[in-house]
Amino acid sequence: MLKHHVEKIRDLDLHFVTAGEGFPLVLLHGWPQSWHCWNKIIPSLTKKYSIIAPDLRGLGDTSRSINGYEKANIAEDIRTLVHDHLKTDAYYLIAHDWGGPVAFVLASEHPDHVKKLVMLDTAVPGDGSGTFSQNGRRWHHAFHQTAELPEVLVSGREEIYFGWFYENYGHKGGVIPKKDQEEYLRTYKKPGTLTSGFSYYRALDHDVAHNQALLQKNGKLKMPVLALGGGNSFGRGIETLESLQRVSENVTGGVIDNCGHWIQEEQPEIVTSKILSFLEN
Repeated sequence: MLKHHVEKIRDLDLHFVTAGEGFPLVLLHGWPQSWHCWNKIIPSLTKKYSIIAPDLRGLGDTSRSINGYEKANIAEDIRTLVHDHLKTDAYYLIAHDWGGPVAFVLASEHPDHVKKLVMLDTAVPGDGSGTFSQNGRRWHHAFHQTAELPEVLVSGREEIYFGWFYENYGHKGGVIPKKDQEEYLRTYKKPGTLTSGFSYYRALDHDVAHNQALLQKNGKLKMPVLALGGGNSFGRGIETLESLQRVSENVTGGVIDNCGHWIQEEQPEIVTSKILSFLEN
């Protein structure tokens, strides 16, 4: 049974969901989504593990903040929740989209806590590839980084703008059901959410510099890493694995076919099977 919680974490009222029993799994979502993006795989994961699924800073039902969207700062939000408040010293970490850069910082700075890492259709800013935005293929990155203009253009048109991503970033339309789109839109229409969401992109230059410094200081990740990319549409494909190979010593993974960016929602059975196999071996 899912349980919803809100904890005062640093400068946030941080919303998170827990379920299941066993060794902890921390699940980090991306944009334009919330903890709800894990809803199709949580039932299978909770048969063997306990899950902690937060809404990241400024998104979902977590409170909005004016600043603090550097991924290193968001990683500290999650560390404070999991380690200080929930007294969890060791866990597996699973991340999608912007959750991935947050997860990388957590894993690099706290390898004693993160025992295994799963990265789903994401990449690491500053991984040495020279681009996080696929050389402009992810056109919305530059748009979101533009100051103030995206808020003006999207405000009042959230269903149109976010709906385009829900319908086009999967390998086919309809992979995110309308009821799930409505749940995401419920939170993305909250005051301040456009700016908080776009701020994830506006912090990208800082994220690149921070991660490059982390790699110089700490070296590559040592824990086992599973890296999976969606093979169709706006899925990152093999680039997820290639990115993690640049920053990790022990990486497996590949491409999920008939799947775009919304990887755990498009192919939940395949993704869950690969995650469970990785975690148990």
